[in-house]
Amino acid sequence: ADLVGLFKVLGNDTRLRLLHAMHREGEVSVGELADQVQLRMQAVSNQLQRLSDRGIVTSRRHGSRMLYSIADPCIPAVLDLALCLIEETTERQ
Repeated sequence: ADLVGLFKVLGNDTRLRLLHAMHREGEVSVGELADQVQLRMQAVSNQLQRLSDRGIVTSRRHGSRMLYSIADPCIPAVLDLALCLIEETTERQ
């Protein structure tokens, strides 16, 4: 059940794009993420909250801004492995 819940959280296009951006950039603000994924800041905040609730993302205050980053060290490996699986499947086809 925990694994199904994790894949439900990760199985969302917006959340995957946010995680990919954080994986590339490290700590980023909601505004920076919104610009990168071309969504409104409120939509990004809502998705970050879901990731934070699962312990995947963490935040810290820097002055008046909140900076977000990947908290779980396994997430970048999961993203890399998923991309590897896609490449392998594409090559076999």
